Amino acid sequence: MRARVRKFAHVLERVGLSMAGAASGLFVAIHVGSSVAALTSQAFLLIMMLGGAIGFYLGIDTPPKLFHPKDSASTRKIDAAELLSAIGTFLATLVAFFSVGVIVLRTEPDFSWTAAIMSGWVLGVAMQIVAGTIARSRA
Repeated sequence: MRARVRKFAHVLERVGLSMAGAASGLFVAIHVGSSVAALTSQAFLLIMMLGGAIGFYLGIDTPPKLFHPKDSASTRKIDAAELLSAIGTFLATLVAFFSVGVIVLRTEPDFSWTAAIMSGWVLGVAMQIVAGTIARSRA
């Protein structure tokens, strides 16, 4: 019974993270779509939301690499999955935060800022997906 409750709690947590990623993707898509006329389709919104959902589901809460403190070789290696997950999550949420700010303040940033936000989102989510894939392949 206890194992089922833990599994349910873990799945619930992952679904919540996935929804947060989808919401972040929606905010970025709304901002970018309002600035770039070619990206105002529902398909673009859906792609951004799915990317965020997958990225946050896979990239947050990755299984850690086993730590061997006595092995000097393991202390010199960087856990790529952990680093990619951290940077990707930070970058994706940072640009989502900026997008929400742009929407709420009703500002019209330069196209370069919009392109930077879009690039940051794509890069951050891609880093999360790669990190989750690396971590799960070694587990």
